[in-house]
Amino acid sequence: VQLQASGGGLVQPGGSLRLSCRASGFIFRMNTMRWYRQTPGKERELVASISSSSFPDYADSVKGRFIISRDNVRNTLYLQMNSLKPEDTAVYYCMRPGEARSYWGRGTQVTVSS
Repeated sequence: VQLQASGGGLVQPGGSLRLSCRASGFIFRMNTMRWYRQTPGKERELVASISSSSFPDYADSVKGRFIISRDNVRNTLYLQMNSLKPEDTAVYYCMRPGEARSYWGRGTQVTVSS
């Protein structure tokens, strides 16, 4: 299983970014996928989740601003982040939950600052 996240960067408050996570090594379309984020000294926080049938769920802190989606042809997970705030600054990770273990990609840094 490989998960490769990309798309992070520096953006001003109120701006937008789209994160991507390219998946391989498993049947992507059959799996729930998630985005987490983490800041130094804090536990990883679940940001958004999308089921195999594309049903989304969001943390209250990002509801109405972030959109999780998936492309089962390209085996890619997305996170569209709008109206970004400084408190959204974190390393963002994509994750595939599993019965025996979870699989994590390398994170991508998102920094929201003027």
